[in-house]
Amino acid sequence: MRVRDLLAPGAPRLRLLAAEEELDRQVSGVMTTDLQDPGRYLHGGELVLTGMLWRTGPDDSERFVRTIAAGGAVALAAGEAEVGPVPEDLVEACRRHRMPLLVVPDDVAFGTVAEYIGRQVSADRAADLAALVDRHRLLVSAAGGGGLDAVLDLLGGDLDLDCWVIAPTGRVVAGPADRLSAEDRDQLVRAHLAAQRQRRRPPHRARLAVGAYSLLPAPADPGAEAPLADWLLVVAGDVTEWTAKRQQLAENLARLVAAERTRRDEGRRLRRRIADEVLTLLRQDADPLEISRALQASATMAAKYEGGRPETADSWLILSAEGTGLPEGTVRAVLEEALTDSTDRALVAGAGSGAVVVLPAPGTAVPADALRELLAPLEAGLGSEGRITVGVSAPASEADGLRGALEEARHARRIAAARVGRVCVAGPEELASHVLLLAAVPDEVRRAFRSRLLDKVIAYDLEHQADLVRTLEAFLRSDGSWTRCAAQLHVHVNTLRYRIGRIEELTGRDLSRLEDRVDFYLALELA
Repeated sequence: MRVRDLLAPGAPRLRLLAAEEELDRQVSGVMTTDLQDPGRYLHGGELVLTGMLWRTGPDDSERFVRTIAAGGAVALAAGEAEVGPVPEDLVEACRRHRMPLLVVPDDVAFGTVAEYIGRQVSADRAADLAALVDRHRLLVSAAGGGGLDAVLDLLGGDLDLDCWVIAPTGRVVAGPADRLSAEDRDQLVRAHLAAQRQRRRPPHRARLAVGAYSLLPAPADPGAEAPLADWLLVVAGDVTEWTAKRQQLAENLARLVAAERTRRDEGRRLRRRIADEVLTLLRQDADPLEISRALQASATMAAKYEGGRPETADSWLILSAEGTGLPEGTVRAVLEEALTDSTDRALVAGAGSGAVVVLPAPGTAVPADALRELLAPLEAGLGSEGRITVGVSAPASEADGLRGALEEARHARRIAAARVGRVCVAGPEELASHVLLLAAVPDEVRRAFRSRLLDKVIAYDLEHQADLVRTLEAFLRSDGSWTRCAAQLHVHVNTLRYRIGRIEELTGRDLSRLEDRVDFYLALELA
């Protein structure tokens, strides 16, 4: 169809404001956006539908029109429902760039315009599968979270093509969740993240017991380095064996998923600002009343997004997280994705290479063990130096208790950081443990302490295969009981006494003394 067909009888009631001489341009699809820079999501031939929420002044109009013109858009349709009449500066910018400008009255839905164009453009969808996805791009733009499900249902029903959109934690964003088990999702996510980390060219392929799958990244930010928070498009089968048209379909679908993720992130901007404000107030030890107001604003926003009445939580948890060897902002995005199923009211604030989360509790509380399991698949995407460590506080029932909860979460994160592993999480129950004291000790002091007690024992084991370290661990676990320890090691008591005696000779310590037992226990913990 051509742009002028949108002004013909039977079409939605649009009005033309600029570039009448360009109405013979061919329309191949629709893009609905309020991004300030939507150029990277344009493929050429689109009618751009916008509510003009990107505009804050006249200069914005020139920049927006120039961007969509460079991206190959053939026309711009501006809605009056959100910000009122189309401003004159936008009309002038369209004239300068010879961009047809149409007005969508406030009683005409964007979906109506997009559906009309879709029917005209894709009359024979089976003949061109790539155009099929282009036609339904509007569903993602206009329908929010339900748009992706509508597109995937269509592909599954009409083309027998099973597809899923999965978050890096294994959560199903869209697609038939009951047809892909949690174990299968975990394997697919790990295969994808490992391939990303190794910089293999997509599509990535994975073979499970139930069949082969193709994995296509759908990055919200195409320039990001091996992002850990981007959604993943999973397609049943090996797309490299498909026809060129079906391969183009998969690629277009991945772009559509990326555009939906970007749209969703745009909607989180205000929520992120509130989260950063709450974190600033906590760091400044602000008046609890100010903190309460910020939390109430968050609850009001959540109610508007989810529907219903705003309700302030009875208590809150704090999560303190840090990323090592990761791009700035990665941990914040990872936690936003990980906590999506827990609550849409989580406030995730950026803190350099880390993040701080204020999370309603109870009911939506995320225990340390559950969070550790949730983040476990991300290990496959972390390089040799990459780590994520998280500390979880106990619930705080009042706003004036959140400052203490933040400190508690930070101490818990130090415990997590002292552990071995790519993804480590510690909870408040561990703050009364010796582990907190160990975490507070500088690394060089810990290494020296461990070395003085264990180096000679380890060296003796390597030379004589004497199993002294394992014997020492068992002896301490048995609370110094000779009979229990010997039974546990399946050795004679005299053999055990000989081994313990050898340890004492090597170290100059006496394992009958409580002080020396404690030192050995701590050294083994550090090891």
